[in-house]
Amino acid sequence: MRILLVGATGTLGRQVARYALDQGHEVRCLVRSLSRASFLAEWGAEVVKGDLCKPETISPALQEVDAVIDAATTRITDNLSIETVDWTGKVNLIQAVQNSDTDRYIFFSILNADQYPDVPLMKIKHCTELFLQESGLNYTTLKLAGFMQGLIAQYAIPILDDEVVWVSGENTPIAYMNTQDIAKFSIKALETPETEKKSFPVVGTRAWGAYELIDLCERLSSKSAKISTVSLTVLRLIRRVTRFFAWGQNTANRLFFAEVLASGKAFEADMDNTYETFGLDKQEMTTMEEYLSEYFTRIMKKLKEIDYQKNKNKKRKKPTVPYKNQF
Repeated sequence: MRILLVGATGTLGRQVARYALDQGHEVRCLVRSLSRASFLAEWGAEVVKGDLCKPETISPALQEVDAVIDAATTRITDNLSIETVDWTGKVNLIQAVQNSDTDRYIFFSILNADQYPDVPLMKIKHCTELFLQESGLNYTTLKLAGFMQGLIAQYAIPILDDEVVWVSGENTPIAYMNTQDIAKFSIKALETPETEKKSFPVVGTRAWGAYELIDLCERLSSKSAKISTVSLTVLRLIRRVTRFFAWGQNTANRLFFAEVLASGKAFEADMDNTYETFGLDKQEMTTMEEYLSEYFTRIMKKLKEIDYQKNKNKKRKKPTVPYKNQF
């Protein structure tokens, strides 16, 4: 199958690309920057330049494509707003697919997006779900909760570097999932007719709260975390201030989402029907303990190697010759 993958350079997109290629599919990646996507070409994917905000660049990429996997989303550092990329861009993409010979469309949304109409990213995701339902395309929507990969920068690295770990006032358990496992669901959806024109939760094996994750990282690293709590009042204040500046729009919108994660309402879902429909085994999914254990094992080994090399280099240094009195 020939797949057009959008958002292939992102945390999730690159895992979808890797898995699709490993499964023998032909993968064409629509990217804004060819230089940032060089690794995709090295993997064997076809890389074409295009931009969701420029509709004329989308149609050529859809030629002779069997399915579209849409993993694109704006980054907090982007100069484009969430509304521009995640709404206008997605509408452009869906309409281009409607006008092409491609019929299959895989979309990644957020779990419980319909329950937060005041949060820009959640509202846009839900509106895109509705737009897809009315498009006539054979879509499959996968509703995600969070990526395990994001926890490395949020918890693991600060703990290892003796830096502060920031925790919001309320503790919201989240069923994080490894993006490598999410990639399996996206490709399996293309091979499973029963997933067409339906939505499915795709989340981790259990929900984890912030303090549970910190405790796990402490045990695996044998280090203690420096924890600082930020209140919802502070989050709201920062959000209001950043919205006054053009460069702060994406930050402000993300802070809306941070407030959702501080609500205390767990982000988790029953996955039994999803596993049965997709024909995937829950036992083969990565657990949080496995994921973080592998990370800390690798990083601690690397740190020991660096420390060993430093000590080895010190021993190789010739002893300093003391000053000899010539008189």
